[in-house]
Amino acid sequence: MDTKKPGVVSYDQVGDEYLQNRKLRKSAGWILLWALGVGAVISGDYFGWNFGLKYGFWPLAIATVLMAAMYICIVFTIAELSAALPHAGGFFSFTRNAFGPTGGFICGLTDTIEYVITPAVIVVGIGGYVNKLVFGDSTPPVGVTFLWWFLFYAVFVAINIRGVELTLKIGLVITGVAAAVLVLFYVSAISTGAFSWDKLHNITVPETAASSWLPPGVWGIFAALPAAMWFYLAIEQLPLAAEEAHDAVNDMPKSLIWGMLTLLVLSLCTLVLNTGVGGGAAEMAVSDAPLADGFLAVFGTGTASWLLILISLTGLVASFHGIIYAYGRVLFALSRAGYFPRWMSLTGKNHTPYVAIILGAGIGFACAVVIKYFGENSMVGKSLLSMAVFGAVISYAMVMLSFIKLRITRPNMPRPYRSPLGIPGAVVGMVLSLIALLATFDDKAARPGVWGVAIFVFVGIVYFFVYSRHHLVAQAPEEEDALIAQAEHELSH
Repeated sequence: MDTKKPGVVSYDQVGDEYLQNRKLRKSAGWILLWALGVGAVISGDYFGWNFGLKYGFWPLAIATVLMAAMYICIVFTIAELSAALPHAGGFFSFTRNAFGPTGGFICGLTDTIEYVITPAVIVVGIGGYVNKLVFGDSTPPVGVTFLWWFLFYAVFVAINIRGVELTLKIGLVITGVAAAVLVLFYVSAISTGAFSWDKLHNITVPETAASSWLPPGVWGIFAALPAAMWFYLAIEQLPLAAEEAHDAVNDMPKSLIWGMLTLLVLSLCTLVLNTGVGGGAAEMAVSDAPLADGFLAVFGTGTASWLLILISLTGLVASFHGIIYAYGRVLFALSRAGYFPRWMSLTGKNHTPYVAIILGAGIGFACAVVIKYFGENSMVGKSLLSMAVFGAVISYAMVMLSFIKLRITRPNMPRPYRSPLGIPGAVVGMVLSLIALLATFDDKAARPGVWGVAIFVFVGIVYFFVYSRHHLVAQAPEEEDALIAQAEHELSH
Protein backbone atom coordinates (compact mmCIF):
# COMPACT_ATOMS: atom_id res chain seq x y z
CA MET A 1 0.00 0.00 0.00
CA ASP A 2 1.14 3.52 -0.60
CA THR A 3 -0.15 7.01 -0.13
CA LYS A 4 0.04 9.01 -3.34
CA LYS A 5 0.14 12.64 -4.21
CA PRO A 6 -0.49 12.53 -7.99
CA GLY A 7 2.12 14.08 -10.22
CA VAL A 8 4.56 14.82 -7.42
CA VAL A 9 5.64 12.06 -5.03
CA SER A 10 4.31 8.84 -3.52
CA TYR A 11 4.80 7.53 0.00
CA ASP A 12 5.15 3.87 0.90
CA GLN A 13 3.65 2.62 4.13
CA VAL A 14 6.30 1.28 6.52
CA GLY A 15 5.88 -0.44 9.87
CA ASP A 16 7.12 0.62 13.29
CA GLU A 17 10.17 -1.60 12.90
CA TYR A 18 11.38 0.56 9.99
CA LEU A 19 12.33 3.52 12.20
CA GLN A 20 13.35 1.21 15.05
CA ASN A 21 16.08 -0.13 12.77
CA ARG A 22 17.15 3.41 11.91
CA LYS A 23 17.58 5.07 15.30
CA LEU A 24 20.37 7.38 16.36
CA ARG A 25 21.48 7.90 19.97
CA LYS A 26 21.63 11.27 21.76
CA SER A 27 25.19 11.63 22.98
CA ALA A 28 26.50 15.16 22.36
CA GLY A 29 26.66 18.35 24.37
CA TRP A 30 27.75 21.64 22.88
CA ILE A 31 31.47 21.16 23.60
CA LEU A 32 31.57 17.85 21.72
CA LEU A 33 29.61 19.48 18.91
CA TRP A 34 32.06 22.38 18.87
CA ALA A 35 34.94 19.90 18.53
CA LEU A 36 33.12 18.07 15.72
CA GLY A 37 32.65 21.30 13.76
CA VAL A 38 36.14 22.72 14.32
CA GLY A 39 37.76 19.33 13.76
CA ALA A 40 36.09 18.91 10.38
CA VAL A 41 37.56 22.22 9.22
CA ILE A 42 40.92 22.54 10.95
CA SER A 43 42.92 20.79 8.21
CA GLY A 44 42.31 23.99 6.22
CA ASP A 45 44.89 25.66 8.50
CA TYR A 46 47.40 22.93 7.62
CA PHE A 47 47.21 23.03 3.82
CA GLY A 48 45.17 24.36 0.92
CA TRP A 49 44.82 28.00 1.97
CA ASN A 50 48.41 28.78 0.93
CA PHE A 51 47.78 28.24 -2.78
CA GLY A 52 45.96 31.57 -2.76
CA LEU A 53 49.28 33.29 -2.02
CA LYS A 54 50.24 33.05 -5.69
CA TYR A 55 47.94 36.04 -6.22
CA GLY A 56 49.71 38.02 -3.48
CA PHE A 57 49.27 38.25 0.30
CA TRP A 58 46.78 41.12 0.37
CA PRO A 59 44.44 39.65 -2.26
CA LEU A 60 44.33 36.41 -0.23
CA ALA A 61 43.86 38.37 3.01
CA ILE A 62 40.90 40.29 1.57
CA ALA A 63 39.48 37.09 0.10
CA THR A 64 39.77 35.47 3.54
CA VAL A 65 37.82 38.32 5.13
CA LEU A 66 35.11 38.00 2.45
CA MET A 67 34.83 34.23 2.93
CA ALA A 68 34.78 34.72 6.70
CA ALA A 69 31.83 37.09 6.22
CA MET A 70 30.09 34.50 4.04
CA TYR A 71 30.52 31.76 6.62
CA ILE A 72 29.42 34.03 9.47
CA CYS A 73 26.19 34.64 7.55
CA ILE A 74 25.85 30.91 6.90
CA VAL A 75 26.49 29.98 10.52
CA PHE A 76 23.86 32.35 11.93
CA THR A 77 21.38 31.24 9.27
CA ILE A 78 21.79 27.51 9.87
CA ALA A 79 21.86 28.07 13.64
CA GLU A 80 18.26 29.27 13.35
CA LEU A 81 17.24 26.50 10.95
CA SER A 82 18.90 23.70 12.93
CA ALA A 83 17.14 24.77 16.14
CA ALA A 84 13.80 24.92 14.30
CA LEU A 85 14.33 21.69 12.31
CA PRO A 86 16.69 19.51 14.40
CA HIS A 87 17.02 16.50 12.11
CA ALA A 88 19.95 14.42 10.84
CA GLY A 89 19.32 15.65 7.29
CA GLY A 90 20.81 19.10 7.92
CA PHE A 91 20.75 21.09 4.69
CA PHE A 92 18.54 18.45 3.07
CA SER A 93 15.96 18.98 5.80
CA PHE A 94 16.03 22.77 5.43
CA THR A 95 15.62 22.79 1.65
CA ARG A 96 13.03 19.99 1.77
CA ASN A 97 10.85 22.16 3.99
CA ALA A 98 11.31 25.21 1.78
CA PHE A 99 11.32 23.83 -1.75
CA GLY A 100 9.69 20.43 -1.56
CA PRO A 101 11.09 16.96 -2.31
CA THR A 102 12.91 17.91 -5.51
CA GLY A 103 14.72 20.88 -3.98
CA GLY A 104 15.61 18.87 -0.88
CA PHE A 105 16.94 16.01 -2.95
CA ILE A 106 19.15 18.23 -5.13
CA CYS A 107 20.65 19.89 -2.07
CA GLY A 108 21.17 16.44 -0.54
CA LEU A 109 23.03 15.37 -3.67
CA THR A 110 25.39 18.34 -3.50
CA ASP A 111 26.04 17.65 0.19
CA THR A 112 26.79 14.03 -0.68
CA ILE A 113 29.39 15.17 -3.23
CA GLU A 114 31.08 17.47 -0.72
CA TYR A 115 31.25 15.03 2.17
CA VAL A 116 32.13 11.83 0.31
CA ILE A 117 34.81 13.38 -1.92
CA THR A 118 36.54 15.55 0.72
CA PRO A 119 37.88 12.64 2.87
CA ALA A 120 39.35 11.10 -0.29
CA VAL A 121 41.37 14.26 -0.95
CA ILE A 122 42.39 14.51 2.72
CA VAL A 123 43.55 10.88 2.94
CA VAL A 124 45.89 11.51 0.00
CA GLY A 125 47.42 14.34 2.04
CA ILE A 126 47.67 12.09 5.11
CA GLY A 127 49.47 9.44 3.05
CA GLY A 128 51.89 12.09 1.79
CA TYR A 129 52.75 13.20 5.34
CA VAL A 130 53.25 9.60 6.52
CA ASN A 131 55.44 8.78 3.55
CA LYS A 132 57.56 11.87 4.20
CA LEU A 133 58.04 10.84 7.82
CA VAL A 134 58.83 7.19 7.02
CA PHE A 135 60.75 7.44 3.74
CA GLY A 136 62.05 11.00 3.80
CA ASP A 137 62.83 12.16 0.27
CA SER A 138 62.77 8.62 -1.13
CA THR A 139 59.87 7.50 -3.29
CA PRO A 140 57.76 4.90 -1.44
CA PRO A 141 56.27 1.87 -3.19
CA VAL A 142 52.75 2.52 -4.50
CA GLY A 143 51.41 -0.40 -2.48
CA VAL A 144 52.60 1.21 0.75
CA THR A 145 50.71 4.40 -0.02
CA PHE A 146 47.52 2.42 -0.65
CA LEU A 147 48.11 0.62 2.65
CA TRP A 148 48.22 3.92 4.57
CA TRP A 149 44.94 4.99 3.00
CA PHE A 150 43.27 1.68 3.74
CA LEU A 151 44.46 1.69 7.37
CA PHE A 152 43.26 5.25 8.04
CA TYR A 153 39.88 4.57 6.44
CA ALA A 154 39.55 1.27 8.33
CA VAL A 155 40.43 2.74 11.72
CA PHE A 156 38.18 5.79 11.52
CA VAL A 157 35.30 3.94 9.87
CA ALA A 158 35.51 1.44 12.76
CA ILE A 159 35.47 4.26 15.32
CA ASN A 160 32.44 5.87 13.67
CA ILE A 161 30.60 2.54 13.57
CA ARG A 162 31.50 1.61 17.15
CA GLY A 163 29.39 4.41 18.58
CA VAL A 164 28.75 8.12 18.42
CA GLU A 165 30.04 8.63 21.98
CA LEU A 166 33.44 7.23 21.02
CA THR A 167 33.40 9.17 17.75
CA LEU A 168 32.76 12.51 19.44
CA LYS A 169 35.18 11.98 22.34
CA ILE A 170 38.02 10.97 20.04
CA GLY A 171 37.12 13.94 17.87
CA LEU A 172 37.44 16.23 20.90
CA VAL A 173 40.92 14.90 21.71
CA ILE A 174 42.20 15.07 18.12
CA THR A 175 40.77 18.55 17.57
CA GLY A 176 42.29 19.76 20.84
CA VAL A 177 45.73 18.49 19.84
CA ALA A 178 45.42 19.96 16.33
CA ALA A 179 44.48 23.37 17.72
CA ALA A 180 47.29 23.20 20.31
CA VAL A 181 49.82 22.49 17.55
CA LEU A 182 48.68 25.63 15.71
CA VAL A 183 48.88 27.75 18.87
CA LEU A 184 52.38 26.38 19.57
CA PHE A 185 53.44 27.40 16.09
CA TYR A 186 52.00 30.91 16.47
CA VAL A 187 53.77 31.50 19.77
CA SER A 188 57.05 30.03 18.50
CA ALA A 189 57.01 32.05 15.27
CA ILE A 190 56.70 35.29 17.25
CA SER A 191 58.90 34.47 20.26
CA THR A 192 61.85 33.12 18.25
CA GLY A 193 61.91 36.07 15.86
CA ALA A 194 61.32 33.80 12.87
CA PHE A 195 58.36 35.89 11.74
CA SER A 196 58.95 38.94 9.56
CA TRP A 197 56.38 41.31 8.04
CA ASP A 198 58.61 41.73 4.99
CA LYS A 199 58.21 38.05 4.11
CA LEU A 200 54.49 38.53 3.56
CA HIS A 201 55.16 40.42 0.35
CA ASN A 202 58.20 38.67 -1.17
CA ILE A 203 56.23 37.07 -3.99
CA THR A 204 55.89 38.54 -7.46
CA VAL A 205 52.49 38.04 -9.03
CA PRO A 206 53.07 37.04 -12.68
CA GLU A 207 51.91 39.35 -15.41
CA THR A 208 49.70 36.58 -16.76
CA ALA A 209 47.60 36.93 -13.60
CA ALA A 210 46.10 40.14 -14.97
CA SER A 211 42.64 39.97 -16.48
CA SER A 212 41.29 42.05 -19.31
CA TRP A 213 37.80 42.07 -17.80
CA LEU A 214 38.70 42.97 -14.23
CA PRO A 215 41.46 45.17 -12.79
CA PRO A 216 44.40 43.01 -11.65
CA GLY A 217 43.90 43.78 -7.94
CA VAL A 218 40.23 42.89 -7.91
CA TRP A 219 40.92 39.84 -10.06
CA GLY A 220 43.49 38.62 -7.53
CA ILE A 221 40.93 38.82 -4.72
CA PHE A 222 38.36 37.02 -6.87
CA ALA A 223 40.78 34.27 -7.87
CA ALA A 224 41.90 33.69 -4.27
CA LEU A 225 38.38 33.06 -2.94
CA PRO A 226 38.40 29.24 -3.35
CA ALA A 227 41.68 28.95 -1.43
CA ALA A 228 40.33 31.19 1.32
CA MET A 229 37.30 28.90 1.66
CA TRP A 230 39.55 26.13 3.00
CA PHE A 231 39.87 28.00 6.29
CA TYR A 232 36.15 27.43 6.97
CA LEU A 233 34.85 24.72 4.62
CA ALA A 234 32.73 22.07 6.44
CA ILE A 235 31.68 24.02 9.57
CA GLU A 236 28.22 23.74 8.02
CA GLN A 237 28.16 19.99 8.71
CA LEU A 238 27.21 20.54 12.37
CA PRO A 239 23.40 20.47 11.85
CA LEU A 240 23.83 16.84 10.73
CA ALA A 241 24.39 16.00 14.41
CA ALA A 242 21.10 17.54 15.55
CA GLU A 243 19.38 14.21 16.28
CA GLU A 244 22.36 13.09 18.36
CA ALA A 245 22.56 16.27 20.46
CA HIS A 246 21.21 16.22 24.00
CA ASP A 247 19.65 19.65 23.53
CA ALA A 248 19.80 20.59 19.85
CA VAL A 249 17.71 23.73 20.31
CA ASN A 250 20.29 25.34 22.60
CA ASP A 251 23.49 23.42 21.85
CA MET A 252 23.46 23.67 18.06
CA PRO A 253 23.50 27.51 17.81
CA LYS A 254 26.08 27.75 20.61
CA SER A 255 28.45 25.20 19.03
CA LEU A 256 28.10 26.75 15.57
CA ILE A 257 28.82 30.29 16.75
CA TRP A 258 31.74 29.37 19.03
CA GLY A 259 33.11 27.03 16.36
CA MET A 260 33.07 29.81 13.76
CA LEU A 261 34.74 32.23 16.20
CA THR A 262 37.48 29.67 16.86
CA LEU A 263 38.08 29.12 13.15
CA LEU A 264 38.13 32.86 12.47
CA VAL A 265 40.91 33.44 15.02
CA LEU A 266 42.93 30.44 13.79
CA SER A 267 42.60 31.45 10.14
CA LEU A 268 43.86 34.99 10.66
CA CYS A 269 46.82 33.80 12.76
CA THR A 270 47.73 31.09 10.24
CA LEU A 271 47.43 33.44 7.27
CA VAL A 272 49.79 36.03 8.76
CA LEU A 273 52.25 33.98 10.83
CA ASN A 274 52.67 30.95 8.55
CA THR A 275 53.20 33.23 5.55
CA GLY A 276 55.76 35.34 7.39
CA VAL A 277 58.33 32.63 8.28
CA GLY A 278 60.97 30.74 6.31
CA GLY A 279 60.96 31.69 2.67
CA GLY A 280 57.84 33.78 3.15
CA ALA A 281 54.95 34.02 0.70
CA ALA A 282 57.12 32.89 -2.23
CA GLU A 283 57.90 29.56 -0.51
CA MET A 284 54.53 28.95 1.13
CA ALA A 285 52.60 29.60 -2.09
CA VAL A 286 54.01 26.39 -3.61
CA SER A 287 54.31 24.28 -0.43
CA ASP A 288 52.42 21.01 -0.08
CA ALA A 289 52.78 21.24 3.71
CA PRO A 290 53.03 24.90 4.74
CA LEU A 291 52.74 24.24 8.48
CA ALA A 292 55.49 21.59 8.33
CA ASP A 293 57.69 24.04 6.43
CA GLY A 294 56.83 26.64 9.03
CA PHE A 295 58.01 24.39 11.86
CA LEU A 296 61.24 23.68 9.99
CA ALA A 297 61.77 27.42 9.57
CA VAL A 298 61.23 28.04 13.28
CA PHE A 299 63.02 25.04 14.82
CA GLY A 300 65.32 23.86 12.01
CA THR A 301 65.81 20.25 11.04
CA GLY A 302 66.08 17.67 13.79
CA THR A 303 64.08 15.54 16.18
CA ALA A 304 61.93 18.41 17.48
CA SER A 305 60.74 19.37 14.01
CA TRP A 306 60.17 15.71 13.07
CA LEU A 307 57.99 15.20 16.13
CA LEU A 308 56.06 18.39 15.48
CA ILE A 309 55.42 17.39 11.87
CA LEU A 310 54.24 14.01 13.15
CA ILE A 311 51.86 15.71 15.56
CA SER A 312 50.75 18.00 12.75
CA LEU A 313 49.08 14.99 11.18
CA THR A 314 46.36 15.48 13.77
CA GLY A 315 45.00 18.42 11.79
CA LEU A 316 44.42 16.26 8.73
CA VAL A 317 43.17 13.35 10.82
CA ALA A 318 40.70 15.57 12.71
CA SER A 319 39.07 16.69 9.47
CA PHE A 320 39.17 13.18 8.01
CA HIS A 321 37.46 11.80 11.13
CA GLY A 322 34.85 14.57 11.29
CA ILE A 323 33.83 14.38 7.64
CA ILE A 324 33.44 10.58 7.77
CA TYR A 325 30.81 11.31 10.43
CA ALA A 326 29.22 13.88 8.12
CA TYR A 327 28.85 11.74 5.01
CA GLY A 328 27.46 8.93 7.16
CA ARG A 329 24.63 11.19 8.36
CA VAL A 330 23.89 12.69 4.92
CA LEU A 331 23.56 9.26 3.33
CA PHE A 332 21.58 8.02 6.35
CA ALA A 333 19.03 10.83 6.25
CA LEU A 334 18.44 10.69 2.50
CA SER A 335 18.13 6.90 2.65
CA ARG A 336 15.81 6.87 5.69
CA ALA A 337 13.44 9.19 3.84
CA GLY A 338 13.55 6.98 0.72
CA TYR A 339 15.49 9.33 -1.58
CA PHE A 340 18.43 6.92 -1.64
CA PRO A 341 18.01 3.11 -1.38
CA ARG A 342 16.62 2.37 2.08
CA TRP A 343 19.12 -0.32 3.02
CA MET A 344 21.76 2.39 3.30
CA SER A 345 20.13 3.81 6.47
CA LEU A 346 20.27 0.72 8.72
CA THR A 347 21.89 1.52 12.07
CA GLY A 348 22.31 -1.77 13.96
CA LYS A 349 22.92 -2.29 17.68
CA ASN A 350 25.31 0.67 18.03
CA HIS A 351 22.74 3.08 16.58
CA THR A 352 25.22 4.32 13.98
CA PRO A 353 24.57 4.24 10.20
CA TYR A 354 27.16 1.55 9.54
CA VAL A 355 26.06 0.76 5.97
CA ALA A 356 26.28 4.43 4.92
CA ILE A 357 29.67 4.85 6.61
CA ILE A 358 31.17 1.78 4.92
CA LEU A 359 29.67 2.65 1.53
CA GLY A 360 31.01 6.22 1.63
CA ALA A 361 34.45 4.93 2.61
CA GLY A 362 34.49 2.54 -0.33
CA ILE A 363 33.63 5.34 -2.76
CA GLY A 364 36.16 7.67 -1.14
CA PHE A 365 38.94 5.07 -1.25
CA ALA A 366 38.20 4.46 -4.94
CA CYS A 367 38.48 8.23 -5.57
CA ALA A 368 41.82 8.32 -3.76
CA VAL A 369 43.08 5.50 -5.98
CA VAL A 370 41.99 7.49 -9.03
CA ILE A 371 43.92 10.52 -7.73
CA LYS A 372 47.04 8.41 -7.22
CA TYR A 373 46.72 6.61 -10.55
CA PHE A 374 46.63 9.85 -12.50
CA GLY A 375 49.16 11.57 -10.22
CA GLU A 376 48.44 13.48 -7.01
CA ASN A 377 49.04 16.83 -8.72
CA SER A 378 47.05 15.89 -11.78
CA MET A 379 43.90 17.35 -13.21
CA VAL A 380 41.96 14.45 -11.66
CA GLY A 381 43.02 15.29 -8.12
CA LYS A 382 42.24 18.99 -8.55
CA SER A 383 38.94 18.14 -10.19
CA LEU A 384 37.87 15.95 -7.29
CA LEU A 385 38.73 18.72 -4.86
CA SER A 386 36.82 21.17 -7.03
CA MET A 387 33.80 18.84 -6.97
CA ALA A 388 33.74 19.12 -3.18
CA VAL A 389 33.90 22.93 -3.34
CA PHE A 390 31.20 23.10 -6.03
CA GLY A 391 28.90 20.87 -4.01
CA ALA A 392 29.42 23.08 -0.97
CA VAL A 393 28.76 26.49 -2.54
CA ILE A 394 25.68 25.26 -4.43
CA SER A 395 24.21 23.94 -1.19
CA TYR A 396 25.05 27.24 0.58
CA ALA A 397 23.05 29.24 -1.94
CA MET A 398 20.10 26.82 -1.68
CA VAL A 399 20.05 27.00 2.12
CA MET A 400 20.20 30.80 2.15
CA LEU A 401 17.22 30.82 -0.22
CA SER A 402 15.45 28.30 2.01
CA PHE A 403 15.96 30.53 5.04
CA ILE A 404 14.51 33.52 3.20
CA LYS A 405 11.51 31.58 1.92
CA LEU A 406 10.72 30.01 5.32
CA ARG A 407 10.94 33.41 7.03
CA ILE A 408 8.37 34.74 4.54
CA THR A 409 6.04 31.76 4.02
CA ARG A 410 6.20 30.26 7.52
CA PRO A 411 6.56 33.26 9.82
CA ASN A 412 4.90 31.36 12.68
CA MET A 413 7.22 28.36 12.54
CA PRO A 414 8.72 27.88 16.03
CA ARG A 415 12.19 29.40 16.02
CA PRO A 416 13.85 28.86 19.44
CA TYR A 417 16.89 30.71 18.10
CA ARG A 418 16.64 33.57 15.64
CA SER A 419 19.55 34.78 13.53
CA PRO A 420 20.49 38.35 14.48
CA LEU A 421 21.40 38.93 10.82
CA GLY A 422 17.95 37.88 9.57
CA ILE A 423 17.07 37.95 5.89
CA PRO A 424 19.76 40.57 5.00
CA GLY A 425 22.43 38.21 6.38
CA ALA A 426 21.06 35.35 4.29
CA VAL A 427 21.09 37.55 1.17
CA VAL A 428 24.73 38.53 1.77
CA GLY A 429 25.68 34.89 2.36
CA MET A 430 23.91 33.81 -0.82
CA VAL A 431 25.54 36.51 -2.96
CA LEU A 432 29.01 35.72 -1.62
CA SER A 433 28.50 31.98 -2.17
CA LEU A 434 27.51 32.59 -5.80
CA ILE A 435 30.59 34.78 -6.30
CA ALA A 436 32.74 31.99 -4.78
CA LEU A 437 31.10 29.53 -7.17
CA LEU A 438 32.05 31.71 -10.14
CA ALA A 439 35.59 32.09 -8.80
CA THR A 440 36.19 28.35 -9.01
CA PHE A 441 35.78 28.60 -12.80
CA ASP A 442 38.93 30.72 -12.96
CA ASP A 443 41.18 27.65 -12.54
CA LYS A 444 41.12 25.41 -15.59
CA ALA A 445 41.72 22.41 -13.34
CA ALA A 446 38.37 23.13 -11.68
CA ARG A 447 36.33 22.84 -14.86
CA PRO A 448 36.31 19.04 -15.05
CA GLY A 449 34.92 19.19 -11.52
CA VAL A 450 31.98 21.20 -12.87
CA TRP A 451 31.21 18.40 -15.28
CA GLY A 452 31.66 15.84 -12.52
CA VAL A 453 29.10 17.59 -10.34
CA ALA A 454 26.73 18.08 -13.28
CA ILE A 455 26.89 14.40 -14.26
CA PHE A 456 26.40 13.19 -10.69
CA VAL A 457 23.43 15.50 -10.12
CA PHE A 458 21.89 14.57 -13.48
CA VAL A 459 22.11 10.84 -12.75
CA GLY A 460 20.70 11.44 -9.27
CA ILE A 461 17.76 13.45 -10.60
CA VAL A 462 16.97 10.74 -13.15
CA TYR A 463 16.95 8.17 -10.34
CA PHE A 464 14.71 10.45 -8.27
CA PHE A 465 12.11 11.00 -10.98
CA VAL A 466 12.13 7.44 -12.27
CA TYR A 467 12.13 5.59 -8.95
CA SER A 468 12.69 7.16 -5.54
CA ARG A 469 10.00 9.86 -5.67
CA HIS A 470 7.46 7.04 -5.88
CA HIS A 471 8.83 5.33 -2.74
CA LEU A 472 9.41 8.02 -0.12
CA VAL A 473 8.81 7.48 3.60
CA ALA A 474 6.39 9.89 5.25
CA GLN A 475 7.44 8.81 8.77
CA ALA A 476 11.00 10.04 8.29
CA PRO A 477 11.39 13.18 10.48
CA GLU A 478 12.36 15.47 7.60
CA GLU A 479 9.34 14.37 5.56
CA GLU A 480 6.95 14.37 8.50
CA ASP A 481 7.76 17.97 9.45
CA ALA A 482 7.40 19.17 5.87
CA LEU A 483 4.11 17.32 5.30
CA ILE A 484 2.57 18.63 8.52
CA ALA A 485 3.58 22.19 7.63
CA GLN A 486 2.16 21.76 4.12
CA ALA A 487 -1.14 20.47 5.49
CA GLU A 488 -1.41 23.36 7.96
CA HIS A 489 -0.68 25.86 5.18
CA GLU A 490 -3.37 24.34 2.94
CA LEU A 491 -5.93 24.43 5.78
CA SER A 492 -5.18 28.09 6.51
CA HIS A 493 -5.84 28.95 2.87
